[in-house]
Amino acid sequence: MTNQDGVWWQTSTGYQIYPRSFCDSNGDGIGDIPGIVSKLDHLRDLGIGFIWLSPVYRSPMADNGYDISDYRDIAPEFGTLGDFDRLVAEAKARGIGIVMDLVVNHSSSDHAWFRAARTSRNVPEHDFYVWRDPAPDGGPPSAHQASFGGSAWNYVPEIGQYYLGHFSAAQPDLNWQNPALRAEIYDMMNWWLDRGIAGFRMDVISLIGKDVDAGIYEEGPYLHGFLQEMHRETLAGRDIVTIGESWSVSRETALLYCGRERAELDMVFQFNHVTAFEDEVFGKFRPKPFDLVRLKTVLFDWQETLAEDGWNSLFLSNHDLPRQVSKYGDDGPHRVASAKMLATVMHLMKGTPFVYQGEEIGMTNAAFTRIDQFRDIETLGKYADQIAAGVTPEDFIRGANENGRDNARTPMQWTDADQAGFTTGAPWIEVNPNHVTINVATDRADPNGIFAHYRRLTDLRRNLPVIVSGRLRPLAKDDSTVFAYLRELGDTRMIVIANFTAAPVDFSVPVDIRGDGSCLIASHAPRSSLGETLALAPFESVAIQLTTAGKP
Repeated sequence: MTNQDGVWWQTSTGYQIYPRSFCDSNGDGIGDIPGIVSKLDHLRDLGIGFIWLSPVYRSPMADNGYDISDYRDIAPEFGTLGDFDRLVAEAKARGIGIVMDLVVNHSSSDHAWFRAARTSRNVPEHDFYVWRDPAPDGGPPSAHQASFGGSAWNYVPEIGQYYLGHFSAAQPDLNWQNPALRAEIYDMMNWWLDRGIAGFRMDVISLIGKDVDAGIYEEGPYLHGFLQEMHRETLAGRDIVTIGESWSVSRETALLYCGRERAELDMVFQFNHVTAFEDEVFGKFRPKPFDLVRLKTVLFDWQETLAEDGWNSLFLSNHDLPRQVSKYGDDGPHRVASAKMLATVMHLMKGTPFVYQGEEIGMTNAAFTRIDQFRDIETLGKYADQIAAGVTPEDFIRGANENGRDNARTPMQWTDADQAGFTTGAPWIEVNPNHVTINVATDRADPNGIFAHYRRLTDLRRNLPVIVSGRLRPLAKDDSTVFAYLRELGDTRMIVIANFTAAPVDFSVPVDIRGDGSCLIASHAPRSSLGETLALAPFESVAIQLTTAGKP
């Protein structure tokens, strides 16, 4: 495990699978591990180097697997440990690693540890969780609210205490202050690593160092000591990749996680470019208008922060976020062009790009009209809170259709058949009706489709060192229509230019970049020469390797 340029996870492209919605092999309406195995050739053809697998552990599924009841078993709806071992082997045979989702800020309330913990204050497992006595009035010990709605404190009459559920009552927080609990977690991690997985994506890892009594939850005072201990006990000496998820990490704290001398993680998922467009009071369910300059500022700032140390994770969508073509592009007439443009901009920056399932064919947001069509615990919890606060159902559903998590969780669209080829049964959540025209079979049959564009991007990353190791120089930072930057490594120079709008744009090419070159990838007709201006069609993007450009 190292942060030196050129290691396998820097030249690879990651792909996130949300197992419940990827491919159902047995007709029960729920995606499963055998279904994933059946689609590995699709990912091999796409050029994927590793799969980030959202949780497949045994779970009552209050939060679709992010509430784990047994860390060493597979949820029956997803398959068996034997199925998982086959997935690891079959993926490895195709040059693909399996990165598991590590959820250790909290467990399920159905975990054996918690079932024991709530029976007595005197059992060892009681201290595996965060408990506090009631306030003097008998109520919760603090006003802390759960991320998915309601109080974060949940009363257990049998022992006369409240336990912390930072996300929900079904997800009690683990007490990382307990060394026995930490030893259990490290032993479990080693058990999975010894089965041949390629690493971990660590769910909300920035919460494990919390100081509850001081009201510090994110990036608490114990965080980095725990991560360094975790590294010593599980990660050191292994050729794996680790990605920590943090909704609080900033440019000031990023290198504490992934600086090469820190012995903690390889990279972090940061969300500054996402939260920049959320309302200060109502959050993502009342999003702010998109602003390209603001997006560029955040992404370019992070490129600068991790330019010489650490490593960026590059993404616009995942299981918690809306579909990127709907959020940042155009899911109407310019869907194909804008999907290619967004991929070009993200994949050619410095860092490891992550593709979320369906992104490679330009899948779009859902368009639900009733609250009973939603399945996400967060959306349903926030609906109750916001309706009580006076938000109308229509306004809430409008915001959920734009930013809610279920947008990313509608089933993968494989074909134009019933249920999009995802299942032969009734899917756990509705299939997007546009699967008739937007599906893997149709897109892959088009030599100019979105899939072909993504495949070209993954190929470029594997073969062009400037993409992996070159420095990034922002261009046109204040331009509200064009996203552009230069990558440089030695004498190699590559320029990326993208129109983020549905209107034609003339881009003024900086003097030192004008000249001839070779087109590496283009969403429209190939471009190989740059004069004073470049006329860009709606959502057009191009990357050119310059050969005769002038020097600064």
